[in-house]
Amino acid sequence: MRGIISIVLIAVFILFVGCRKRLDDFLFNNDNSITEYRLDNYAGELSLELPTDYYIPESDIHQFEFTIEDGEETLKIAAIFVGDVNAIQTDTVILYCHGNRDHMDHYWPRQKLLSYVGHQGRFGVLMFDYPGYGLSEGKPTEENMYAATDGALNWLKGKGLENDRLIVYGYSLGSAATCKSAGDKSFALQPHKIVLEAPFASSAVMVQDASLINMPSSYMVDIKIDNAEQIKQCNVPLYWMHGIDDDFLSFTSHGQLVYNNHNMSWKIKSEVPGAGHNNVPVFIGLEEYKQSLLSFILSDS
Repeated sequence: MRGIISIVLIAVFILFVGCRKRLDDFLFNNDNSITEYRLDNYAGELSLELPTDYYIPESDIHQFEFTIEDGEETLKIAAIFVGDVNAIQTDTVILYCHGNRDHMDHYWPRQKLLSYVGHQGRFGVLMFDYPGYGLSEGKPTEENMYAATDGALNWLKGKGLENDRLIVYGYSLGSAATCKSAGDKSFALQPHKIVLEAPFASSAVMVQDASLINMPSSYMVDIKIDNAEQIKQCNVPLYWMHGIDDDFLSFTSHGQLVYNNHNMSWKIKSEVPGAGHNNVPVFIGLEEYKQSLLSFILSDS
């Protein structure tokens, strides 16, 4: 019997090793087949369903691109800013770092929802596509995801934004870019506060959650993202929200670990019963979700 178990474990090991490339691609589940962003006219699957009365005036939608250096390549990165560009130099801005799927059209409802925090247009909201997503050039990697985040921050800084008016919001994969921005002083700006929705602890924990045998994550995935460690370098207030029934990134082994490792006492959380990975704002209630974010952004810290 022991010999049969060993053979099975070896077979599973070989299967996982053979799938390393696929597991890396799973973390970056990008779609770069589009030729334009459709926004409200997008017919694909959406990250969040919103009522139709969440409307953004055309005058508040600004599509543009900025460039980053990725090794020896210069990449064009696609971005959308919602709000008054001229107000960036005086008001608070939310930088939204999206998840691992598709491109900005998939997350457009989330950007719209954030633009309604307080009231429509109260805060500017910037979203961008990581390299290899949507109309952004290149192939996604951990490092160029961070470079694109820094590029977005550099664009905001050029428009007059300062650290004390910057909120960085990371959803799922975007939690890595958010944690990095909060702890890496080489970035163009450092956030005043961060929001993490359904964050993952690390690529290692993700592999262990998904596998049946205990082995180093390096056998299965090249990406070394470790938010649970990176968050220890974060010295700004944190708002963590996570669905208790999240079956993609476990509430306990991912979100709770990141929250616990945040060393500042100034932090709040929303543990959301019934919510899975994609629907936390819905289960909180859209009005309560917006109010809780507004209170967090405006509160003294």
